[in-house]
Amino acid sequence: MARDIDRRLIAAGHGARRGLSAAIALGFTAGIAVIVQAFLLARIVSAIVFHDAGLVAERRDLLLLLVLFVIRAALSYGAEIAAYRAAAVVKLSLRRSLLDHLFALGPGYAGGERSADLAATLLDGVEALEPYLARYLPQMALVAMVPLAILAVVLRSDWISALILVVSGPIIPLFMVFIGYRAEAINQRQWRQLLVMSAYFLDAVQGITTLKLFGRARDEIALIGRISDEYRRVTMAGLRVAFLTSAALEFFASLSIALIAVLFGARLIHGDITFFPAFFVLLLVPEFFLPLRGLATHYHARMTAIAAARRIFDVLDATPSVRWGTETLSAGAISIACTGLTVEYTPGVPVLRDITCAFPPGSLTAIVGRSGVGKSSLATALLGFAAPAAGCITINGDIALDTLDRESWWRHLAYVPQTPRLFVGSIADNLRLARPDADAAAMHAALARARLTDVVAALPHGLDTMIGDAGEGLSGGQIQRLALARAFLKDAPLLVLDEATAHLDLETEAELTEAIAALARGRTTIIIAHRLATVRRADRILVLEDGRIVESGTHAELLARAGVYAALIGPGGPGAARSVPEPGAACAT
Repeated sequence: MARDIDRRLIAAGHGARRGLSAAIALGFTAGIAVIVQAFLLARIVSAIVFHDAGLVAERRDLLLLLVLFVIRAALSYGAEIAAYRAAAVVKLSLRRSLLDHLFALGPGYAGGERSADLAATLLDGVEALEPYLARYLPQMALVAMVPLAILAVVLRSDWISALILVVSGPIIPLFMVFIGYRAEAINQRQWRQLLVMSAYFLDAVQGITTLKLFGRARDEIALIGRISDEYRRVTMAGLRVAFLTSAALEFFASLSIALIAVLFGARLIHGDITFFPAFFVLLLVPEFFLPLRGLATHYHARMTAIAAARRIFDVLDATPSVRWGTETLSAGAISIACTGLTVEYTPGVPVLRDITCAFPPGSLTAIVGRSGVGKSSLATALLGFAAPAAGCITINGDIALDTLDRESWWRHLAYVPQTPRLFVGSIADNLRLARPDADAAAMHAALARARLTDVVAALPHGLDTMIGDAGEGLSGGQIQRLALARAFLKDAPLLVLDEATAHLDLETEAELTEAIAALARGRTTIIIAHRLATVRRADRILVLEDGRIVESGTHAELLARAGVYAALIGPGGPGAARSVPEPGAACAT
């Protein structure tokens, strides 16, 4: 498994092959410069010590040596810059791929995952790949090039030293392989623990009000403390392995250098070798082990990257439940038809069964039913977030929903859920989600239709007033009206409302009901509702029960039947209640 992920990481690195190749080329050139630098230094020292040459006589070599120092520094710097730029390209590409794939997977997948887990994977997980891409991959290539170049030079100068390097050099990679099995398990535990800790932190922050009200804040703090301590222990275990590995590898490298130095000393005493080649080789031997040491140092980065990449590729390998095509919709009215539609979240357990219905162009259709009967699932299927297990959904008579381009489909609809999502930013930013090119006049017109003009005018900076996460700074009713204003601004031919007048007082609800009626005129509108005021206006009402359509007709027709619908809106039924028993899932498409 690790090898497969390693291959995929290298393939990801190929997205910036030019940068990585430049980093490797610059690193190798710096390695060659080291050989020339050692040669010049050995020649200068030999001339001064053994041939009574002065510094003036060796000024040419000294000048060359200084130039080489500068060149080597520049090459190393350039290699670092090229490697990190290449890593940045890969990280950006991976984040885009993850976001695109998460959007393709849809709300169904995201709803089954912890938000903090996905956020940590998208941010920290991708970031953890940088040391692997910028350091480990170039170092792995240099290990196969620089030591061989140095070994070839050493072999021409002294075959005994070359033999020692041939024997001792492979010990470091072999030792890394043995250590790797232990380090991989620790890094996997560390990464899993980080995701768990992130998820608990986010849950605690989002649920701080609930925890305080139920007196459970201290318990949650203690739980997070235990999780954090476990993360600390796993992290320290990984660092111990990394430090012990480095210490062991330094020992082998130092032992080899010391052995060569001792042998040179003995051979110099006996006159078996002259000073220049001995000193030249002795200068090169540490450089022989330098790339191997670097590989060992960054081997921990590989383990961390593999742990992070495992989760990244789990997300990228997830299969979208909904398949989209490339066909686009032309401007104009929208009609929708469901034929034998069956939806299953768990195979063999349908939540919608054999739904056959139509939403004619320009019509207002209400979907009603008790909690858990499948209203949300029907809306999810119409919006394109759930794939039918059987049957189909067609648009404008003969276009299957799954043949449409998803962006084209979503451009033709406006959706207002019962709990709208607002983002950190200004009111204008949140409105422009519906229409990025909207000017101030268009936004003020949308706010007026949503009965929100006075509220925004009273804010310190009007449209530029900043709001917090989930609409912090606005009341629940104001958030709902801002979501309606967003739908007004989009001006789409298909309108999907999920109890859009929830959280509003009776007077404002009556005003918005009129505004919604005006907005719905000439559009295909689908409303999931419990309120009698909303349902009474519908051209047709679909009544769901146990995942099936059990009744269909106008308000008057269904009342006359005295069936399920009449029971729903009668005394004690959902339609009679001021509050909404359950957020319906807005029917879309």
